[in-house]
Amino acid sequence: MIDDNIRRQLQGYMERLAAPIELVASLDDSPRSRELEDLLGQVAASSASISVLEDGDDARRPSFAIRRSGEAARMRFAGLPLGHEFTSLVLALLQASGYPPRVDEETLEQVRALDGEYRFETYVSLSCQTCPDVVQALNAMAAVNPNITHTMIDGAAFQSEVAEREIMAVPAVFLNGQPFTQGRCGIPEILARLDSGAAGREAARIAAREPFDMLIVGGGPAGAAAAVYAARKGIRTGVLAERFGGQVLDTAAIENFISVSHTEGPQFARALEEHVRQYGVDIMNGQRAEALVPGRDGVLHEIRLASGATVKARAIVLATGARWREMNVPGEREYRGRGVAYCPHCDGPLFKGKRVAVVGGGNSGVEAAIDLAGVATHVTLIEFLDELRADAVLQERLRSLPNATVILGAQTTEVSGDGTRVDGIVYRERASGAEHRIDLEGVFVQIGLQPSTEWLRGTLELERNGEIRIDARGQTSVPGVFAAGDATTVPFKQIVIAVGEGAKASLSAFDYLIRTPLPVAVAA
Repeated sequence: MIDDNIRRQLQGYMERLAAPIELVASLDDSPRSRELEDLLGQVAASSASISVLEDGDDARRPSFAIRRSGEAARMRFAGLPLGHEFTSLVLALLQASGYPPRVDEETLEQVRALDGEYRFETYVSLSCQTCPDVVQALNAMAAVNPNITHTMIDGAAFQSEVAEREIMAVPAVFLNGQPFTQGRCGIPEILARLDSGAAGREAARIAAREPFDMLIVGGGPAGAAAAVYAARKGIRTGVLAERFGGQVLDTAAIENFISVSHTEGPQFARALEEHVRQYGVDIMNGQRAEALVPGRDGVLHEIRLASGATVKARAIVLATGARWREMNVPGEREYRGRGVAYCPHCDGPLFKGKRVAVVGGGNSGVEAAIDLAGVATHVTLIEFLDELRADAVLQERLRSLPNATVILGAQTTEVSGDGTRVDGIVYRERASGAEHRIDLEGVFVQIGLQPSTEWLRGTLELERNGEIRIDARGQTSVPGVFAAGDATTVPFKQIVIAVGEGAKASLSAFDYLIRTPLPVAVAA
């Protein structure tokens, strides 16, 4: 179950255990319980400080709790934490022993100050790359506050619970038995929901910051590269990001970033953030920009945030990236998370034995259909054009699948539902105008990306599709405001291109700074 390479790495990590820990298993006679028993045995073999007990009384079987010897358990795993969740297990082992989470002390103090009882449960799929971030955030909170407990639940192993709680997208978090949140979130976002004053205090701290020499808006590859290049110039650099890593966090395998033969999106995003932090960049995460107020005639540029705070800078690099493009048809938003999904890797396992549709015939759509065909009873791919746009090898693979159907020249007009969840999709034949309905339980939208630039309309020049118009140096139509990455008119939306464009925009912004007199507010 754990190969020799992973076993050696695990032994190295377990040398950091701060105190002895116990793994308390709740098992039955099922094959899955035997697999868990084997896994826990291999984990215990990695350190003399780990022991396994099989007298657990958890109703979920198989499952296990992690506790420091002599203390109550605060972290549990229902199912086998393999795949992307194996890292969550390793971190939970360390943190349960007293090894400190890699979270800034100010945030940890907010977690420790939470009163009341918080019983979190997170439903995941082991193929979901977003889920570990949520699991690890809640485990870290449980590690430092005895009033908090957290259980990770593999939805594939506990399908009756998934059906009963009507979970159709992961990660799905419940607090004290009630729905709490869905989708990616970190400790700051969780705290903001639990502590009503947390967001206001953070906004005040941000508003009190001195003006930056260069402010980067966006924490994806372009933003990270811009931040590193700026900080290396010795100037005061800040980054505003809704979530550091951006769209990369939702990317599966990355195999075309030069010099890195293979990595995964979340891993790559963590490396980006670690690199940026090495230079002392002021990262303001979980912040959404709402307005750009250009500075002219010696006045600083301003970025106004949804929190109410305003951040000022001499030069700005916009690297806001893109997000999944929506179909904008009736029912899509109403049933998001209740049958409408955008990530087949994350949510695909929840549709095992169900009928699904994929909208979009590019590489991402065809890959999604192939992936889903392995779990769904039937997959229908709907493409607006009269031919698929995916690579020929992918098309051939899709058409060879017995449970896949391809419909071309079709415009999706509606996602239908019963008020609770998706029950069908409606499309119109473009040639004849005939309308058809397909009964199904899930719709995966794979029609490309939409630049995240709505908040900039009326402030600087945008193309009709929302992309920021830039010149060869990354300069926008507003002096001192530059842009880079997927939000711009630069063709070919690739990570390696975004990184290069971020570096170029940062160098251009620095060149602008050294040739521009200091604004009055800074000079004074």
